[in-house]
Amino acid sequence: MDVAAFRALEPLCWRAPSAHNTQPWRLRYERWAVTVGWDPADTLPAGDPTGRDLRLSLGAFVETCLIVAADAGLRLDWAADHDEPDRRVGRLRPARQPYRTPFRAADVRDRRTHRGRFTGGADAGVVAAVDAVVRRAGGAARVVPAAGRLRALLRTADRQVYAEPAVVAELRRWLRLDRACPRYRTDGLSDRCLGLGRAAATGLRAALAAYPALRPLGLPRLLAAGDDPLARGGSVLALIAPPGLDAAGQVEFGRVLMRTWLTLHRAGLAAHPLSQLVDVAATRDALGTLLDVAPERIVHVARVGRPAAPAPRSARRVERAGGGARTRTAAVRVG
Repeated sequence: MDVAAFRALEPLCWRAPSAHNTQPWRLRYERWAVTVGWDPADTLPAGDPTGRDLRLSLGAFVETCLIVAADAGLRLDWAADHDEPDRRVGRLRPARQPYRTPFRAADVRDRRTHRGRFTGGADAGVVAAVDAVVRRAGGAARVVPAAGRLRALLRTADRQVYAEPAVVAELRRWLRLDRACPRYRTDGLSDRCLGLGRAAATGLRAALAAYPALRPLGLPRLLAAGDDPLARGGSVLALIAPPGLDAAGQVEFGRVLMRTWLTLHRAGLAAHPLSQLVDVAATRDALGTLLDVAPERIVHVARVGRPAAPAPRSARRVERAGGGARTRTAAVRVG
């Protein structure tokens, strides 16, 4: 295996998406393979207690690695080997042929998460294309009716999330609302990527800093009412996994998730995850009723559409330097 050639591609592989942009994946280079694992310091134990988002992110990273390597002519395939105690999900290893995929490294580079305004949603052709990708893995893609019921569910989910001190503390750790923060260009959710102006970012930072005192006075309700993503347009898509998906299956479904996002990108659309709908049991159950599907099979929900303006580029720790890859580090963890 040409380890040096793959190392040179690593910065582009890190363009994979992850919850809160934590970039939890880690690569262990060996002579004949590259083991993909994760760092528990970059997981979300409060916001993602089951590890679902972690495993979806790891799967998305694996798919990204395969796409980027194939576009460079490297012959790699994937051997799944999920091992929780060893914190690994499998290995990239030499293959006879490059990975077969319709996507290119440019798709990985240019794809964006977009939390801003959409000028239109996904038409029937795009929904069918995404559904075809998911159906090949035994699941389905469903349009969620974006009516008053969904808006109420979003507010309920947001209130529940903001009502949990541990979840809010975790969110504060990964928010990058001050552009002087040493990790502003490294990881996390920046004010630019959240679509916040300076005044709004300052206000949110102040509100979260005062969270312990303001929580009993109704701050979670105010924070939940302060944003309405459905008002910014687009369609809402839910990805339905096959029945009985285990931890290893969630990693593989993360690969499917990456293919759906790249399918949307190829059609000129972008996605804005609405994970809170799945994270909160009550809203996930209500969503299951709305879609007439077992709630535990709903693994991802996103607002999708055609961006009205280009989305900012999110930060990454690994950058190209001198023809290879290096990891950016910072002295502090909190923005």
